[in-house]
Amino acid sequence: MIKITERGYRTWVAIAIVAALLPLGYALYQGVAPDRGPGDVKTIAGDRALQDRRYDRALEQYTRALEEAPEHRYAHLGKATTLLELGELERAIHVYDRFIELIDPEFAGAYANRGIAYDRLGEHEQALADYRKAAELDEAVDDGPGWLTRFFHMGPDGQPSISERADYLEEQLALPEDERKLSDPEKDSQQRAYTQRPD
Repeated sequence: MIKITERGYRTWVAIAIVAALLPLGYALYQGVAPDRGPGDVKTIAGDRALQDRRYDRALEQYTRALEEAPEHRYAHLGKATTLLELGELERAIHVYDRFIELIDPEFAGAYANRGIAYDRLGEHEQALADYRKAAELDEAVDDGPGWLTRFFHMGPDGQPSISERADYLEEQLALPEDERKLSDPEKDSQQRAYTQRPD
């Protein structure tokens, strides 16, 4: 016969309780945790890297997410925004074009961000058209990034709104070409991409 001390008995009881509760906890977690589809985990990792301004890591995660799920809306938006932040403007425009064409032609944020890319490329007429389209689709896009993003990443004045930038471009494009001032590097560098979700 095996003798068990009081301490040994309590240890075995604790192990038995944990062993019984572990499957129950896992089942509860599975019932409460959101279902993750193909590409979701990598897209979430990309979103975190983008927020931390780790753009190479973000781009890698979004690209891997799109390999798993080629029509993943958030992976497309994240990849395009990352490319915009990296200054790879033509590539960003291509991804925004694909998003608008194949996934959601009514999402104002895609037009606003594509407009920023065109603006930075000096294609101001196209930027103006995208800014106007964004404002037409959703007036809220003019509010720009949320207060938390503005607090952490921008000064107290924030950035020019889409409508303000569109009005400015329209004014400047109406002037004779030699009088136009279509870019202001100091102000232009303050403009940040819109990252709101299209849901």
